[in-house]
Amino acid sequence: MTAALRNYQDRMRRVLDHIDRHLDGDLDLDGLSAVAAFSKFHFHRQFSATFGLSVHRYVQLVRMKRASHQLAYLGAHSVTDIAMDAGYDAPDAFARAFRQRFGQSPSSFRKSPDWEPWLAAFGPLDNARSKLMQKTFTTDDVTIRDVPPTPVAIMEHRGEPAMLGATIQRFIAWRRAANLHPRTSPTFNVWRSERRPALPADYSVDLCVGTDQPIEANGEEIKAGEIPGGRCAVLRVVGYTDNLEPAALYLYRDWLPASGEEARDFPIYCQRLSFFPEVPEHEAVADLFLPLK
Repeated sequence: MTAALRNYQDRMRRVLDHIDRHLDGDLDLDGLSAVAAFSKFHFHRQFSATFGLSVHRYVQLVRMKRASHQLAYLGAHSVTDIAMDAGYDAPDAFARAFRQRFGQSPSSFRKSPDWEPWLAAFGPLDNARSKLMQKTFTTDDVTIRDVPPTPVAIMEHRGEPAMLGATIQRFIAWRRAANLHPRTSPTFNVWRSERRPALPADYSVDLCVGTDQPIEANGEEIKAGEIPGGRCAVLRVVGYTDNLEPAALYLYRDWLPASGEEARDFPIYCQRLSFFPEVPEHEAVADLFLPLK
């Protein structure tokens, strides 16, 4: 890559980072072109050519993604407050835009989200970010820890990845009822399949919360288990932790063969330390654990 191209990409990357950090601010074309140090007369075309969607649509999608997560997972937030956070002056305008994007009203989505149109709607956003915002890791990012065993309550998700959001909703509701708040009871995901297996029906992940208290299922399929203790390679990921596959691939494909270590017979898993949308998406934090012999 030439120095000129690197500089160009760095300037575009700076714009995406600015949008992440100022999502509630005035993200107009003049301001964003100044962040990139490009002419405002050409910036919108340069942005569209680089990312495959306009600046305006990109900002809309980022704000709408936060709004949809707030609706699905933060019941204490009113639809009016969520609409204002998303940049709409009135709930009606927000509701129209939301329905056009996802085929559901905000209140209907909050009660029973249809996740397949939701995933499709954010495909362009994921594609745009993947062009320049891919994380890279080095051996300095990996530490080896001796971790204690952790008793957990487990809600299993088995089947279509598109339905994972519904399982997460049920898991959040159950742990609220069980008084297992993330600040006091750690949250883990244990992956028992690839993120995109050949057959979607084979997708498998355990949603876990650390607790040594007796488990009251309250009508849900909850079981007791344990995340075993022992040596683990640990890789911290900051920002956009919904897809940890690149970090897992780095551990398996790059770090493990070069380390001289051997993987233990337990799946790779993560502990989620802070959560979007409770924090801005670029501030979400997860630790990825690869169990070692």
